[in-house]
Amino acid sequence: MLYSYGLYGCSNIPYNDYYLNCGYRSTYSKIKNNKRKEVDNLDLVYQLWENVKAELKKNCSETIYSVWFHELALENFDGDSVVLTDDPFRCKIINEKFIPLLEETFEKVMGFKVTVSVMPKQEKPKKNETQKEFKSSDSNECTFDNFIVGDSNKFAHAASLAVASDPGNTYNPLFIHGNSGLGKTHLLNAICNEILKNNPDAYIIYVRSEDFMNELIDYLQNKKDTSVFHNKYRNADVLLVDDVQFIAGKTSTELEFFHTFDTLVKAKSQIVLTSDRPPKEMATLEERLRNRFESGLIADIQPPDLETRVAIINSKAESLGIEIPSSLVLFIAEKIKSNIRQLEGAVKKMKAFIELGEGVNLGTAQKAIRDIFSEGDPTPVLIDKIIDEVARTYGVTVADIKSKKHDAKYVFPRHVAMYIIREMTPLTNKKVAEIFGLSDHSSVMYASKKIAADRENNYSLKTIIADIMKNVQAN
Repeated sequence: MLYSYGLYGCSNIPYNDYYLNCGYRSTYSKIKNNKRKEVDNLDLVYQLWENVKAELKKNCSETIYSVWFHELALENFDGDSVVLTDDPFRCKIINEKFIPLLEETFEKVMGFKVTVSVMPKQEKPKKNETQKEFKSSDSNECTFDNFIVGDSNKFAHAASLAVASDPGNTYNPLFIHGNSGLGKTHLLNAICNEILKNNPDAYIIYVRSEDFMNELIDYLQNKKDTSVFHNKYRNADVLLVDDVQFIAGKTSTELEFFHTFDTLVKAKSQIVLTSDRPPKEMATLEERLRNRFESGLIADIQPPDLETRVAIINSKAESLGIEIPSSLVLFIAEKIKSNIRQLEGAVKKMKAFIELGEGVNLGTAQKAIRDIFSEGDPTPVLIDKIIDEVARTYGVTVADIKSKKHDAKYVFPRHVAMYIIREMTPLTNKKVAEIFGLSDHSSVMYASKKIAADRENNYSLKTIIADIMKNVQAN
């Protein structure tokens, strides 16, 4: 499988001598102060290799071609040199006898000289070399048994369980998306644990997309043998990538992941991806990758409803060996609405307070909630960020949102701001009403209920609100 890199940025000067014998326009550009070239169109590179093989077939006997060239695979092309792979025995003979023929054929097809080398394919890593690739925080704690299923996540849970039961044959790839803290990483780890329970010899790789990218950059910058990197990822039985949205717009990483994806799918290896948004909303993602991400099953996870939040708190309390009265469970569940990680964090803080000799009471619960919200911005700062972001999104001013203007173009953003403040802060309806200069908090209750209902039925609004909340958290 091809690997071609262009890490160091290139000019837009066309390299017009390329592909003269193939009748293609140039797909390369020279790199300043560097002889390497970046491939802009992968389809033409694949076509290049097909043309080289066709030329070899035309100029060799059928026997020589089938014995020595048929199994060759294009592994690496950087514009100056070509690396091919085959089994060790054929590599030795090809390097001794056929390199001049290969280089002449490449030159004839491409219109310029390249150096050719043939390397042995690496064997699939052994079990004791691969188990270390599956590791993430709390990986052993995350199973299907302790994943709380509700209406907001039951589809993603069912799809994950199906994949874990029959990897590579059910939904491939499985793409799970949803906001941070809703259980995507839990499902990835549950899939890993379930597969290893059924098949301890499975070669599973769990990786965050940023770690994948950084590892690739390390190989390229330090001129390491990239076949080791390819062997690690392209021989996996199961590849799970968390937060895949971070590769969008990273050309070299997208290119490498494209080849990795195709290799694994062709080998019927399972791929599971998570993201904070669906593929169609990754604006800078290469179209072919988007198509591949959408070629399997897409499952979303929504914020849990009240009943599910209560179940999550009770389950976490039980696992920590503490009892929380139902009234306090309900109090926490009503305050933290959109992040499971924060729910579980509140329970952990409750346990810490109990171990310090404090009672299980409303004061302890309030302290746990207060600590969670104070980990981010102070509430007044957070409110300002929310209103600023809503104003920016809808093209109005902060003063317009806080005003009492009744024009629809101001009323709707105002309602959205009220709703998001209620979702992202511990403030009561009365406190939110005061922010907007209202004497009656019923207006806030009405706005919050209306936007919540509209959000469920309007995908565009749902996306806008999610983006506003992400931007507020990111800034």
